[in-house]
Amino acid sequence: MDAIEVGVVEALNHDGDGIVKTGKTAFVPGVLPGETVRFRRARRHRQHDEAQLVEVLAPAADRVEPPCPHFGVCGGCALQHLAPPAQLAAKASELAETLARIGRVAPREWLAPLEGPVWNYRRRARLSARFVRKKERSLVGFRERSAPYVAEIESCRVLAPPFDRLVAPLSELLTGLTIRERVPQVEISAGDRARAVIIRVLSAPSTQDLAAMRAFGAAHDITIYLQPGGLDTVAPLDGVPAPLDYGLPEFDLRLAFEPIDFIQVNGAINRALVSRAVEWLAPGRADRVLDLFCGLGNFTLALARRAGEVVGVEGDAGLLARARANAVRNGIDNASFHVGNLAADDVEHSRWWADGFTHVLLDPPRAGAREVLPAIARLAPQGIVYVSCHPGTLARDLGVLVHEHGYVLQAAGVLDMFPHTTHVESMALLRRG
Repeated sequence: MDAIEVGVVEALNHDGDGIVKTGKTAFVPGVLPGETVRFRRARRHRQHDEAQLVEVLAPAADRVEPPCPHFGVCGGCALQHLAPPAQLAAKASELAETLARIGRVAPREWLAPLEGPVWNYRRRARLSARFVRKKERSLVGFRERSAPYVAEIESCRVLAPPFDRLVAPLSELLTGLTIRERVPQVEISAGDRARAVIIRVLSAPSTQDLAAMRAFGAAHDITIYLQPGGLDTVAPLDGVPAPLDYGLPEFDLRLAFEPIDFIQVNGAINRALVSRAVEWLAPGRADRVLDLFCGLGNFTLALARRAGEVVGVEGDAGLLARARANAVRNGIDNASFHVGNLAADDVEHSRWWADGFTHVLLDPPRAGAREVLPAIARLAPQGIVYVSCHPGTLARDLGVLVHEHGYVLQAAGVLDMFPHTTHVESMALLRRG
């Protein structure tokens, strides 16, 4: 067994582990910057070692007692031992460092973080499931923090109600199925007024299994879906879909979605995010706005309440179908939606591109929006809002817009979309230079 060492934590890495440089760098989970800790090296690599925390000798001022009994084992959260304001400060610092290092940019104004509830915020989640013979039960939850196994948890404080207290009942349901060893995954989805659970099944459920699922759904007011194959096979157990939707009351909007659809997981932060994006762009009735990676119209329809015309572009035809239906449902006739592969298509030859745009909103996946940036620059919009789930690709793309196309990075800031995790969500505003 390796000897116990003492060191000072210099910083946190992207997984939330402490970086200790006592000899060879060690990554220590459960510690905070500035703390003096005792640790033992557990797994060696060429550039660094993975370590186990033995004792915190001098705790940081921002250390708090994690309220979840599963913290440290469950990999769903990495920062519960850090006070929420300090979590946001660390994420803001990471964003600033990444923008400077990768993009060589800094905003003229740093905005205060968008904050919301730090518990019971997660309305969409994918949970692993596995029947463990030694335990004679099915485990349902996130993966363990330092192992590929399903964490054994009874509840989850970050999940939206009622799912926060349904982890153990879901485990009991799956344990009682005849196909319990053929259920690898459960997805939860919560709208403002309805909830759904998608059960991934690798074998057909028996009549007994179906009855148990129906009883579970009825008992907890949840619509059960089955997924026997790819995403196109997801269907409600009894053919009646859950009426999932969420509201954006500032814009008098209600957006319907399917349980497999991408939506921002934190409803309160999403409302603040949409409001800030519209405020930043500030379109008027003479303006034409382009919303790229528009999904089911989360930003598009809110912008349509202010602008003369909005065009949403998305690669997922199913999401676009929901976007068009949401426009009709909300009485919006100045928004149109088009399918486009924004990582490959020559968008400038699309008919909807021809009349130009005064403003652009970007909400790309983790890979960013590099391929479409030259075309956006040739549009020369007055303002660009970029919503990002990855600081690295955001920094890269902002660097291109600033250094190659003459835009000014007016403002930037983080949003607390995923409290207690290391995910850094942010947004930036660019103006034409």
